[in-house]
Amino acid sequence: MSVPEVVREIIGRNRAIFDCMKMDLINYTALAVKIQPDVEKILGNSVNLNTIVVAIKRYADSFEVKDEVEEKSVLKNARLALTDGIIDIKFSKNNSLDIDPLAILDQFSKITSNYDFFRSSDSFRFLIEDIDGIRRIFDSLPNQEDIFSTGLAKIRISIPSNQNKSDVVSYVAEVLHDNGIELVNAFFSQDNIIIILSEKDASRAYDVLHTDIIRAS
Repeated sequence: MSVPEVVREIIGRNRAIFDCMKMDLINYTALAVKIQPDVEKILGNSVNLNTIVVAIKRYADSFEVKDEVEEKSVLKNARLALTDGIIDIKFSKNNSLDIDPLAILDQFSKITSNYDFFRSSDSFRFLIEDIDGIRRIFDSLPNQEDIFSTGLAKIRISIPSNQNKSDVVSYVAEVLHDNGIELVNAFFSQDNIIIILSEKDASRAYDVLHTDIIRAS
């Protein structure tokens, strides 16, 4: 991911910052200082503060451009796949010393094909169906309450390759927020964008996004 992509993802996850930016009520340098540690953590290397400021300003400028042209859903021609009963299993550097992600993925593949794996500079995590077979893989681990997040659902958003994916997370966050639904998290994979929600909101979130896709078609 590039610095602008990471900046857009971080801002898209934070509703307060996103709203303030849209209303032009935020100091770009102060915001850059605030999110610099997160940007560097995701990219795994140091990033010049001015580079982040420029990325923030360009992202803010994009709102003005969108307001000048006819509104068009970035979800046009997208495909959605909803999976409820998801468990988020996260290992940080501190609690992953004896964990082999490849060995775990191999065990997952014998139980289900519906899982995702994401790695960052300081952690890795699995998103997978919360079923007994999966739980048993981690029976021997201590402090499971610090590793598992349950009661979740995921919506996989597949965008055609010829469409821009960079604004999808912020757009989806805005559409769902307007309908009283907040994201828990969001992840980019090579071909998809995955949003994580509370399971109780998942069905309605799917309907809201599906309606948006139909309207844009």
